[in-house]
Amino acid sequence: MQAHSKCNLLLLFYLICSINATASVNYDNDSLLIDPKEKESLVDKIRNMPNIEVGKGITFQPKNESYKITMRIRMQNMVSATFDKKFSNTDIEAQVKRLRLRFDGYVYSPKLTYSIQLGFTPYDTKSLPNGNMNFVRDAMIYYIPSPTWNIGFGQTKIKANRARINSSSALQFVDRSIVNSEFNLDRDFGIFGEYNKRLFSDFNIGIRGSVTLGEGRNWVSSSKSGLAYTGRLELFPLGRFKSMGDIAEGDFEREQTPKILLAGAFSYNDRAKRVQGQNGALIENNMSRNISSYFFDFIFKYNGFAFYTDLMGRLCKSPVLHNVENQYIYAGKGVNIQTSYLFPKNWEIALRNSTLLPDDDVKNLVGYNFYNQSTFGVTRYLIGHSLKIQADASFNYKKQAIDPQYSRWMLRFQIELGF
Repeated sequence: MQAHSKCNLLLLFYLICSINATASVNYDNDSLLIDPKEKESLVDKIRNMPNIEVGKGITFQPKNESYKITMRIRMQNMVSATFDKKFSNTDIEAQVKRLRLRFDGYVYSPKLTYSIQLGFTPYDTKSLPNGNMNFVRDAMIYYIPSPTWNIGFGQTKIKANRARINSSSALQFVDRSIVNSEFNLDRDFGIFGEYNKRLFSDFNIGIRGSVTLGEGRNWVSSSKSGLAYTGRLELFPLGRFKSMGDIAEGDFEREQTPKILLAGAFSYNDRAKRVQGQNGALIENNMSRNISSYFFDFIFKYNGFAFYTDLMGRLCKSPVLHNVENQYIYAGKGVNIQTSYLFPKNWEIALRNSTLLPDDDVKNLVGYNFYNQSTFGVTRYLIGHSLKIQADASFNYKKQAIDPQYSRWMLRFQIELGF
C-alpha cells in the first residue's frame, strides 16, 4: 500500500475514534508522489495525529514535544436486581453507573504532569450536602523530579486503603465491597506526596501522605473545621507487581513468581463536618467530630491466583449525636476477604466475603449487630480491564436486624468499556 493511502486510513480512524486501531504511519520520501512542500506539510500533520489504542486512550503531542495530552473514556452499563428472603423481587436498577472522561499528560516538561477526571452520571454527580455540584473527580498537578518521589496539589483519591486506590475500572466484581463503601476516605483537596524506593534485593517500599481539607471532593470551603492528615506505608518484600498489579484486582498479568503487598494507613480528620469524614451527610447544628480511620491490606498474587484481605475501621469518642435525632458516626470496623483465579482463556472466578461490625454505642442506630455479604463473581476479560463482561451474585445477612425485610439476594450484570 502506498504511503498516501495509509495517511487516508489514519484520517478515517481519527474521525471515527476507532477503539480497535493503533494509528501509526511509516513514510518513504521516494514514494510520496507529491510536491515537496505539500509532502512536508502532510508529514507535519501526520506527526501530530493522535495515537489510538484500546486501554491507552487517544494521545496528542506536537513534534516539538512541548506538551502531551492523553484522553480516555470509560463507561459501565449495569443492571441489578434485589430479592427478599423468599426470593421475591424487591427492586430492579438499570443504569449507566459510571461515565468518565479523563485527561492526563504534561506541560512544559515531563516532570510537570497533570491528571483530570470528570464524571457525568447521577451516581457520580449527585449534589453534595452543602449544595455544590460534583462533576470534578480529579484535578491534579504533579511535580515528578525523579521516579523515587513526587508531590501533587489539587483534588484526587486519598491513598489510604487498597480497595479505594484501585480504579473502579480495575475491579474483579461489579463494584467494591460494603466495607469499603462505609469506611473509605474517597477524594479530597490538598497536598499529596509519594516516595518509592527499592531498599535491597527485591524489597521495595512505598510511602504516601497527604494533608487535605477533610470534607471531601468539591467541598470548596469549611468554617470552624480542621484538616485531615493521612499516611500510608507499603511493603513489597518479593518485588513490585507487574504493570502496577497492586492497584488492579485479579492476577491478569499472571505473575511468574509470588508477589506480596503488606500495607497500613492511618488518617486523622480534625473537627470533621460530615458523618463519614470525607463522605456522608453534614452533621447538623454546625457540630463536628474528630474522626480517626485505620486500614490494613494484604495482597498475594501468583500465576493467575490472587488473594486479598482488607481490615479497616473508624474511631470516634462521641459517635452518638445526642442533640440530633437518629444521626451518628458509624464507629466500628470491617473486614473484607476475596480470592480469585484467572483461567488461561481469560475467564475469571472470584469469591468475596465482607463483614461490618459496628461498635456497641451505635448498634441500635445502625440497625444490626453485624452485617455480612458473600459474593460470587465471574468475569470475561476481552481486552484486559478495558473491555470486560462481569456478573456477580451476593447474599446478605444481618444479625438482629431492626428491619427484618431487608434484601437477602442481589444479582448484577455489567459491561465495562474503556479506551
